[in-house]
Amino acid sequence: MATVTFDKATRIYPGGDKPAVDGLDIEVGDGEFLVLVGPSGCGKSTSLRMLAGLEDVNAGAIRIGERDVTHLPPKDRDIAMVFQNYALYPHMTVADNMGFALKIAGVNKAEIRKRVEEAAKILDLTEYLGRKPKALSGGQRQRVAMGRAIVREPQVFLMDEPLSNLDAKLRVQTRTQIASLQRRLGVTTVYVTHDQVEAMTMGDRVAVLKDGILQQVDSPRNMYDKPANLFVAGFIGSPAMNLVEVPITDGGVKFGNTVVNVNREAVKAAADKGDRTVTVGVRPEHFDISSPNGSGLSKEGPEGLAVTVNVVEELGADGYVYGSAEVGGEHKDLVLRVGGREIPEKGSVLHVVPRPGETHVFATSTGERLSD
Repeated sequence: MATVTFDKATRIYPGGDKPAVDGLDIEVGDGEFLVLVGPSGCGKSTSLRMLAGLEDVNAGAIRIGERDVTHLPPKDRDIAMVFQNYALYPHMTVADNMGFALKIAGVNKAEIRKRVEEAAKILDLTEYLGRKPKALSGGQRQRVAMGRAIVREPQVFLMDEPLSNLDAKLRVQTRTQIASLQRRLGVTTVYVTHDQVEAMTMGDRVAVLKDGILQQVDSPRNMYDKPANLFVAGFIGSPAMNLVEVPITDGGVKFGNTVVNVNREAVKAAADKGDRTVTVGVRPEHFDISSPNGSGLSKEGPEGLAVTVNVVEELGADGYVYGSAEVGGEHKDLVLRVGGREIPEKGSVLHVVPRPGETHVFATSTGERLSD
């Protein structure tokens, strides 16, 4: 096994004036599962292809273990790649597909058969070894592509959106299989996806990219609890964090007709920069609904921000309320999570306040995180 290091790795496509990947600095530990995530065009697949040797590196370096592989051809990097479209040979059986790279490398037939059978057992493919790819389901084909990578016993697995061609239920099932398989094999893995739920559920660490620039690399829990900037805050989490620009006032920030206590140092840091507002982030599950029946009333009516309910998604155990509120003279869409037995009527008005200690404060001007 081996570590993987992106050392200020940069890729500029011919004719481009802006790097597709700009000074990427990440160290992936031995046996770690790192997920690269971000919107389309953020540079995540380019980063993976640079590591695979399929894209040139214009500046910086890439190392696998102690070896500088920046300018080595793919075949000399000791990596195995699993693609989005499986890339199986239609005329070959499952066993031949899985063992083909070993055959090309001159490994003897007995060893190939042994490795293929071991991988098939791990992936529950033993009964399909004699079939052709067209006789398999999408999930089975993806497992064959995984098996082809496993039999090579590489130092690093690279996976480029391997689940995007599967239906929703199969995606959940297969992502669990891939994560547990990686833990069992202990192979260093770099996994690319645009699906942040995949990123949060599979990775030991997650790296978020935007416009070719690394925004944050951290454990899924830390990234959820302490996003580094507005972009990460809005990208990680499903549904996304609510981000509301609110005025700074004595004692905190003005949220509707209520003053909400937020991190004092964060507010002071914003005020010192001359900002009159901050952007407060609140996860859907971190809103309290103030009671409309008298308790929690102020002179100006019920406390908090008035949210008109537009759409309700009932999920059984809980529900998501999609509503709109007026903040600073502008309409703002908000999402709240409520208990499955507390679903409000469409068209009703809720008054909400962020739960104490569960707010995130960002500089409106720069987008950087201000709260601890």
